[in-house]
Amino acid sequence: MTYLLLAVAAAAFVYQCLALAAALRHLLRRERRSGWTPPVSILKPVYGPDPHFYECIRSHAVQDYPEFEILFGVSDPADAAVAEIERLAADFPQRRIRLIVCATRAPNGKVGLLADLAAAARHAVLVVNDSDIRVPEDYLRRAVGPLEDPGVGVVTCLYRGRAEGWPGRFEAVGIATDFTPGVLVAPLVGVSEFGLGAMLAFRAADVARAGGFAAIADYLADDYQLSRHIRDLGLRVILSKLVVETWLGDRTWSDVWRHQLRWARTIRVSRGGGYKGLPVTHATLWSLALAAAGLWWLAAALFGTRMMAGLAVVCVLGDRRTLRDFFLVPLRDLWGAALWACGLFGAEVEWRGLRLRLDRAGRIVEVHGERIR
Repeated sequence: MTYLLLAVAAAAFVYQCLALAAALRHLLRRERRSGWTPPVSILKPVYGPDPHFYECIRSHAVQDYPEFEILFGVSDPADAAVAEIERLAADFPQRRIRLIVCATRAPNGKVGLLADLAAAARHAVLVVNDSDIRVPEDYLRRAVGPLEDPGVGVVTCLYRGRAEGWPGRFEAVGIATDFTPGVLVAPLVGVSEFGLGAMLAFRAADVARAGGFAAIADYLADDYQLSRHIRDLGLRVILSKLVVETWLGDRTWSDVWRHQLRWARTIRVSRGGGYKGLPVTHATLWSLALAAAGLWWLAAALFGTRMMAGLAVVCVLGDRRTLRDFFLVPLRDLWGAALWACGLFGAEVEWRGLRLRLDRAGRIVEVHGERIR
């Protein structure tokens, strides 16, 4: 058992070294700024107002960019977010802002909205992000610039969490020190199809060649699937140095658990092999195991490396709030190990107030127990 523990701990140590190297590589990488500024359509699928919703959508209206439009899609004209969207249009009459009541229905409701928004878009370059994302004024320039290279199919970016209550702050620590290191390490081990809901910039023509939004309408992990489908055309997925913010809201501890369990199960069905390897990322757990076995110096080395890697990623994100809460990292690591174990089982997740059942490929096959097809 000691040899097995040492082998797992060695793998965990290698992963943390990779995370540290990947964070430093990202920090030191020079970002090529392009002067290419084609007209852009921003597609914003909306389902109810998220925390700080107006602040988030306003950040899109104040972009330093020559020509763009913002298309908001809702499935219900009585959606509570509509009033805020109309307020934005009134506050920025010089911007082309449109609200579209979408009719397309899909197992993944967000993809149904995106299909209608893309059909209504005027421009050939599309940018999609979630409704709770706040962006800097140079967001569009940095999002779209890499698409000047015809070999690039998707541009995505990292995000940091913002919250006021302890459950949300705890989740933000997980985003910064657990989720983000995995995104940074992925290209080092040959995984290049990651696309994050914080930002997906791509050409409308490439989506059409990949089968359109209909090709991903059954999948819960629509951002990952969209990037994978475009990458399968032989195009690259680029991780920008741009970092945006997401508001996590006043969630309860049970909300955070359900949200992250949905992530875990979605990752398991999307990338089963990768999910099985995730225990090597749980360095705090293996540090405790080493300490319990009396291997204190190895435990200290592993835990110290894990904390250095986490700190480096926090620097990548420019996340001062997580730096304030950095003492929570060991507890969040143990929480993450428990989430992984629970994510091994079950095929149901909760999303937008719905209970969804997924098949082994990550497709949504049931909603509220009613079979879709």
